[in-house]
Amino acid sequence: MVNSASLKDCFFYKDKTFRVSIQWMNQKALPTEQYQPAYIEHIANIITHGIWIFPSILGAVELFQRSQDRAQFVSAVIYGLTLILLFSVSTFFHCTFYLRHYSILKELLHRCDRAMIYIFIAGSYFPWLTIEQIPNNGWASSMKWFVWVMALMGITYQQIFHEKYKRLEMIFYLIMGIFPAIPIISEHYFAGWMEIFTGGTLYLIGTIFFKCDGVIPCAHAIWHLFVSMAAYCHYYAILNYLYPIINIRSDKLNY
Repeated sequence: MVNSASLKDCFFYKDKTFRVSIQWMNQKALPTEQYQPAYIEHIANIITHGIWIFPSILGAVELFQRSQDRAQFVSAVIYGLTLILLFSVSTFFHCTFYLRHYSILKELLHRCDRAMIYIFIAGSYFPWLTIEQIPNNGWASSMKWFVWVMALMGITYQQIFHEKYKRLEMIFYLIMGIFPAIPIISEHYFAGWMEIFTGGTLYLIGTIFFKCDGVIPCAHAIWHLFVSMAAYCHYYAILNYLYPIINIRSDKLNY
């Protein structure tokens, strides 16, 4: 809901000129309250994820076109959908943030936005655990289904305790993002481990800004940028190492 006091979006008319004073950041919300972004923050939140919807669609299509077997096809569908939905749901939620008469829609999209974080983490693991030949005699092979169990548990918790215990929820995000990678990397070598590590590091740095609304101007938008960069790193690794372009060689007759 738009609040002139919180947004401090004031227009003054003087000497036939307009003077605009816009606040870049509102006060930090209480632990049990939802942060109300300032006008500039609100626009930044929409743009920083909205611009990635179309590229994510193109990226998913590219994976689909490069698929050569069932594992690649299923991974392209699962990972591609989670990638598209991550940016789409986030953008739609932020677009409805100030709607007065659609509070139910806003609440639904907010819950979906938070749930998509769990789904996207599991979806990002899926291609590596499906296409790669993971050894069956270790913990890594169990991560294929375990990440989805963690996602389901996280979503269940988030839906029950929505906007409560926010720090605990952040810990759940970090555990789900880091814990499955430990047995996977220790038991199996990945050709794109450098890109995976870089993306994971960007996610971790981004979480700092995720909890800094009301402390750093446009903190949530900065978090969006780190998510976008990290998602690109992981997509680049998946595209180049799990979906390489196969050169089809044909024998030619010698005349």
